[in-house]
Amino acid sequence: MKKILFLCMILAIISCGKDKKNSEDTQDIVVSDSTGTSDYQGDVILQFKVLDSKYLEKNVMWSPFEIELYKITEKKYDSLKTIILEKDIAELQNSIAQDSLTYEELTLFYLYRMRKLDRENELALNSVIALNPDVLSNARLRDRNYKNTKDKSPIYGMPVLLKDNINTATMATTAGAVALQGNTTPDAFIAAQLEKEGALILGKANLSEWAYFFCNDCPSGYSAIGGQTLNPYGRRLFDTGGSSSGSAVAVAANFSPLAVGTETSGSILSPASQNSLVGLKPTVGLLSRRGIVPISSTLDTPGPITKTVRDNAVLLSAMAGRDTLDSKVYADSLEIKKDYYSALTDTTSLRGVRLGAIKELMKDSLYSKALNELKKIGAKIVIFKAENVELSDFKRLLSLDMKNDLSAYLERYAKRVDVKTIEDIVVFNTEDSVQRIPYGQALLEGVVKDSASIEELQAIKDTLKSRGRKFFNAPMKKHQLDGIVSINNYHAGFAAAAEYPAITLPMGYDKYGEPKGLTFISVPYSEQNLLRWAYAYEKESKQRKPPKDYIK
Repeated sequence: MKKILFLCMILAIISCGKDKKNSEDTQDIVVSDSTGTSDYQGDVILQFKVLDSKYLEKNVMWSPFEIELYKITEKKYDSLKTIILEKDIAELQNSIAQDSLTYEELTLFYLYRMRKLDRENELALNSVIALNPDVLSNARLRDRNYKNTKDKSPIYGMPVLLKDNINTATMATTAGAVALQGNTTPDAFIAAQLEKEGALILGKANLSEWAYFFCNDCPSGYSAIGGQTLNPYGRRLFDTGGSSSGSAVAVAANFSPLAVGTETSGSILSPASQNSLVGLKPTVGLLSRRGIVPISSTLDTPGPITKTVRDNAVLLSAMAGRDTLDSKVYADSLEIKKDYYSALTDTTSLRGVRLGAIKELMKDSLYSKALNELKKIGAKIVIFKAENVELSDFKRLLSLDMKNDLSAYLERYAKRVDVKTIEDIVVFNTEDSVQRIPYGQALLEGVVKDSASIEELQAIKDTLKSRGRKFFNAPMKKHQLDGIVSINNYHAGFAAAAEYPAITLPMGYDKYGEPKGLTFISVPYSEQNLLRWAYAYEKESKQRKPPKDYIK
């Protein structure tokens, strides 16, 4: 695996998302105030112990669609590509409105394309782990109701992939683990919200198993159920990022227009930036986490992964809603916002916005170029030296939270599987370590061993939150900043600890063609600002390019 040499202070801690900007070859909660320079030399083939899943039954996955897929010939598929491929939500909805496309055809196109490209061929990416057997009948229902449905959400009829740690009634929720292979549950809150808004749940995306709090030496994007997810911009050359690897790869390769990931620290920002996409990690508590396989009830959040900023705002809006059963429910004093997209217009600029640029990142030429583009559209860029802040006990917080939160999830939802505790999972995996844990399960074993009093755990949470906020608040107060600009998920750990939102979007490609993302971070519940800044930069820079092998 590629390794990164951080030039400044590094505290790499285990997480649910893997970004190559990590000083260790383990996980991807990166807690650092530094930039990184890659020692990647180009054309280095990433080596994996396992590529294809031994557990995914393709015939079972595709059996509900065999008859319908005969409707899509190669000629039909090629004609649909001109209407669908690389199109955003507004363009797809316009084609529907003009009767040049139906929601059934849109869904069939993605199903056909997934079957054609996603597994067991020279372009295979292993990004999708399960398919909703009801998605075509739901698409036909959207078509029938189209003209009679008033005030339709922009997401009406749009296919959405969910990371496979998000509960759905029509598919098992496995978190990529064999132990949860039969885990059938009711819908998660956000899945129900999406269906209520008229979205089509297309299927489940592969992920780094157990959202990456599982093993020390496993590559991002690997799960026993889904196999090894690969990056379409450099298959077996570039890291996918994790843990929402499949969600990002599937959108980048046009297997779905939209996907939902989850983040504890870096798990949306990392794969989105690695796959030249827009990924938003919301304020913890903005979106419900109920019905999602957890790592940490303190830090976990779902979030949207899309090709454009406006699509990101549409998907975020569709998932929003007050869930009084979530332990970090949206603050009662704040209005539930259901429209983050209308404020994004071509007149959006950054005039008067003060953004902090981290001095240690200035050696990155793409970052410097992006800052100049931000200046062109009105931003005031203030360069500052990052605070020297350590996030000690970060890994321990995740371990202690997971011990409580995963056990609670298993008790509440995992009624149809044999494992009832984390100890059960560890024992189950050792019964067939070659197939179930080829990279080991050191982190789960650490969860079993660790313990703390309620008071000790709360002290760890309070300290981490205080230090995370200090990292951002000190320069923001000193320089009167509205937000801070970073790269990829370099400062995801601090944003996680602070429970601050962040958005990343394409910033360009390095000399090897590997994508990089520009990341905006700001204070809680500033999602609308983040989206506006990202939208303005997107319109100015126009950096995203589709992966060339997947636009054929």
